[in-house]
Amino acid sequence: MERKLKTIGVLTSGGDAPGMNAAIRAVTRSARFNDLNVIGIMRGYEGLINKEFVTFTSSSVSNTIQRGGTILKTARSQAFMTAEGRRKAYENMVEEGIDALIVIGGNGTLTGAQLFAREYDIPIIGLPGTIDNDLYGTDSTIGYDSALNTIVECVDKIRDTANSHDRIFFIEVMGRDAGFLAQNSAIASGAEAAIIPEGDTDVDQLAEFIERGKRKSKNSAIVLVSEAQKNGAGGAFYYADRIRREFPQFDAKVTILGHLQRGGTPSAYDRILASRMGFAAIEALMEGQRNVMIGIKNDEIVYVPITRAVKTDKPIKQELISVLNVLSM
Repeated sequence: MERKLKTIGVLTSGGDAPGMNAAIRAVTRSARFNDLNVIGIMRGYEGLINKEFVTFTSSSVSNTIQRGGTILKTARSQAFMTAEGRRKAYENMVEEGIDALIVIGGNGTLTGAQLFAREYDIPIIGLPGTIDNDLYGTDSTIGYDSALNTIVECVDKIRDTANSHDRIFFIEVMGRDAGFLAQNSAIASGAEAAIIPEGDTDVDQLAEFIERGKRKSKNSAIVLVSEAQKNGAGGAFYYADRIRREFPQFDAKVTILGHLQRGGTPSAYDRILASRMGFAAIEALMEGQRNVMIGIKNDEIVYVPITRAVKTDKPIKQELISVLNVLSM
């Protein structure tokens, strides 16, 4: 017989993303609306192991929807990667009376949730909170739109100095294994090119980019580069060094945006997305759903098996690459 749901735990894990607080708020208030108790778990899985529990009420999440970061804090837990750590986490859940978990995070967070649920038969609902937008089964992840807007704002400022000095700027953005941030911020900022993990840029492609600039008699350019390592160097430095060696007539500079992309106030879209997903997470638990990620497809909430979300590669649309190539001429 299915155990009656009385208390849920909510945590954020891995890298923070704008909109996580909006998701925590939605989870908390939706749970309380349904007469469920809410336990906030501080510092992700590490807090689950160390019993860092806080009782949440509706007032606990007041004035948080506009805040970046996560009020629950976050951490990457080495201990949770071990069987002993997960057993301790489960024992703490049982002792605290937590019947189900809602976890907010990216690929690593949901992979941990999948393993935990399999070992201890715990109902878990995942919310995709990552600026990389790399989880399968959802058109957008919480934090992606905010990070995209931050990148575009920075690129707009960098273009001013690029034009003033006739320079090529390689701007490195997050997305070690996924190029959504680089590709779409390049389109949105009017950049000349994007170098992404989904399509390795070889000598000919780089030369083609240079030729496009020559045809326009243009000596300044913006190139967005995903942070994937190339020959032991960061992506932006690797391509800037190649420009200096192979096209010494150009002045190449590097800007790494780094953790700047994670911070700041979440966009309106991310606040709405996180609110809808947090609400849907409680609805899913009330329906008896378990071990699914809440996604958004064609503006409709969907349930995606966590296994599929973390194990299936999310493809980037080839149309986006064509759009940038044509419009950057």
